[in-house]
Amino acid sequence: MCGIFGYIGEGDAVTACCQGLELLEYRGYDSTGIAGISQGKIAFRKKAGKLSELKTVLDLTHLDLAIAHTRWATHGAVNDRNAHPHLDFSESFALVHNGIFENYSALKEKLQQEGTSFSSDTDTEVIVQLIAKQYQGDLLEALDATLPLLEGTFSFLLIHKNHQEIVAMANGCPLTIAVDEEGKEAILSSDPNVFLKKNFHVFFLEIGEMARVRKGHVEIFGKGLVPKCKKSERVQGASQAPSKEGFPHFMLKEIFDQPIACKRALERNFVENLEFQELKISSDILQEIDQIRMIGSGTSSLAGAIGSLLFEDLAQIPSVCEIASEVQYRNISFSSKTLVLAISQSGETADTLAALRKAKRDGYPTIALCNVENSAMAREADGTLFLKAGPEVSVCSTKAFTSQLVMLSLFALYMGRLKKRISSEKMETFTHLLESSTKQMQDVLNQKEDIEKIAKKYARYNNFFFMGRRYMYPTCMEAALKLKEISYVNANGYPAGELKHGPIALLDSEFPCLAFCANEMTKEKIISNLMEVKARGAPLLAIAPSNMKEVQAIADDVIFVPPVIDLFAPFPSIVAGQLLAYFIAKERGCNIDQPRNLAKSVTVE
Repeated sequence: MCGIFGYIGEGDAVTACCQGLELLEYRGYDSTGIAGISQGKIAFRKKAGKLSELKTVLDLTHLDLAIAHTRWATHGAVNDRNAHPHLDFSESFALVHNGIFENYSALKEKLQQEGTSFSSDTDTEVIVQLIAKQYQGDLLEALDATLPLLEGTFSFLLIHKNHQEIVAMANGCPLTIAVDEEGKEAILSSDPNVFLKKNFHVFFLEIGEMARVRKGHVEIFGKGLVPKCKKSERVQGASQAPSKEGFPHFMLKEIFDQPIACKRALERNFVENLEFQELKISSDILQEIDQIRMIGSGTSSLAGAIGSLLFEDLAQIPSVCEIASEVQYRNISFSSKTLVLAISQSGETADTLAALRKAKRDGYPTIALCNVENSAMAREADGTLFLKAGPEVSVCSTKAFTSQLVMLSLFALYMGRLKKRISSEKMETFTHLLESSTKQMQDVLNQKEDIEKIAKKYARYNNFFFMGRRYMYPTCMEAALKLKEISYVNANGYPAGELKHGPIALLDSEFPCLAFCANEMTKEKIISNLMEVKARGAPLLAIAPSNMKEVQAIADDVIFVPPVIDLFAPFPSIVAGQLLAYFIAKERGCNIDQPRNLAKSVTVE
């Protein structure tokens, strides 16, 4: 979840690192720091808070090379001394780290018994102190000797005052090395999205790999310092950094991006003969699939929950979506014809990646549904489905969610056709309905001012109950997640049928209910639930299709959305939920794009 960056080349290392950290800011962080080599010494500055605060004390000049860091705290409080980089006792080494070092406590205690003193509460400082103990003149040899002592999932960059090189190591957390065409500079980063404007030769470090990086030159090694001949990939960097394009926040821009993003997902992933362009898994394998098991975390798991309904309704394939952090510890045997579909916007989510790897070890065919083409999941899965949503900068996911729903809908239709459970005529009809449903999101966006007025009315509440049925159940959970992420209020989504089984006890005049009503199959049932909420005196806000006028006589407020068939009703409904969450957060004065304690890419378990 931390961001790590390194630079060695002919340019100004401090400037390069600051630019790199700016491009990593979207991931979420609580402190920053830079270290480099200057006149044979380690020079460094680090600071709790935003990058702008680091810049106020950043007086580093003439660095030969540099490493930099944005920290998302795990071990140790958010303060200056726990910020990265961390140095050894002699201040000869500096290290930046992403991930979790699980057995640090025992090793730290041993080092302390041997006389090593520590200046931070982090697990990271233990690593650099261990490497310093092993050092006998060669950085890679010291690193290789240290690695067998470390348990966990991590990546890090290391420098030494006497070496004009950056040493890198990856053990399950993403780390990428890029060298420019002219061989004048090398960049190291936990996120390849920082490679702007140039063509690079890019190396993705795999589990257990180490690298020695010098100006324009990379050497890669496996365990035991066995040299590896690793082929580089070509990555065309974006022409410019992401822009808000006049919107006050990236989140609002990305909410408004959704009709175009979904259209792009439709057009670029499904060609005229209804074959995916980049799927890679043969139709013969997919024809034999008798169960789909989806895995994801957070928003992606909720997209998968909707996907499970789509696969069952459109392809008649039993499906389930499971939380990635739980599924990897289960030992349940599934049919050999089970397809595992891993869902992650970044393609780097640690829990989902670990579950994907477990599925591959167990012999199941795997597909990654993600937004980043060079991500670990895209490289490791048997097949891929790319969202084509464009960069999503706000920590709070919006357009990635609806693009995931587009891809899951298309893939469900595709599987239904392969299984001969849906006719060509119905396939064409559903495809057109899907396209029109995504276009109808614009109708909700056009209600921006009206939704903002409603949000101001509800912004004073600190507890919310969200409910829905069938497709609206995971939709209401996703809307509740948006609200709690950026507004810091307690918002919980429930299936409306469970209202009388406990949650109704919470409702009173200070505990509003937000009901998602756009599911025709359960229309009468949700009306009854609205009446139950109203009878308890709870403020009631409904998001309902515009042909469901009877809701007006029950709810205190209604946001009407276009009527859409149940399969695709989540598209307009979730946009209303996103806008409501955004404007409540704005009214409460919250940090919308980078909410506290959250990171965009959760790269540690």
